[in-house]
Amino acid sequence: MLFTHKTLFEAMYPWAGQDRLQTAPNIAVSRGGVLFAHPKSIQNAIEHALKLGNDPKTMRDKPGEVMGYLAHGHPFLDGNGRTIMVVHCILAQRAGFSIDWASTDKTAYLQALTKELDDPGKGFLDKYLEPYIRPAVSDLKEHIAAAKGLDGGRGETDTVRGSNDDPAIQAEYKQQLKRDEQSKGA
Repeated sequence: MLFTHKTLFEAMYPWAGQDRLQTAPNIAVSRGGVLFAHPKSIQNAIEHALKLGNDPKTMRDKPGEVMGYLAHGHPFLDGNGRTIMVVHCILAQRAGFSIDWASTDKTAYLQALTKELDDPGKGFLDKYLEPYIRPAVSDLKEHIAAAKGLDGGRGETDTVRGSNDDPAIQAEYKQQLKRDEQSKGA
């Protein structure tokens, strides 16, 4: 993830390839009411996603769950969606399939992703992506470039929710950890 982000954004950001634990360790980030991983939990979230995604059977059976864990990590101050999309496309390619991202509806996808983030491992995003699963593509670069929303244009933006020291935010992170542990144990 770090290398992919650095490759994509090093011409734009001096911090490209550095996650929020390095660049913003004391802030909580959310979007659309979804609180992303605590900076100290980013590495665990991404490692879990990559462990699942590097198993071809799991990746074929649960591509939405893998995407959900990648998105939950939300490791960067900017460029998360584009970086995650590239990594996810590579994991899918290795598992022998692709997702026809160009045919998906961004709003419906984001709604399914939000449900996946709120209740991980329950298959919300897997069900949404199922009709878009295709054989592996021969030109991954063109396939990724055809995906909607990867131009960096801003729709809804991330929100700095405040300091990680805020008791209300700490309580949300504790609830998030409980849900994550339950879904990983199921």
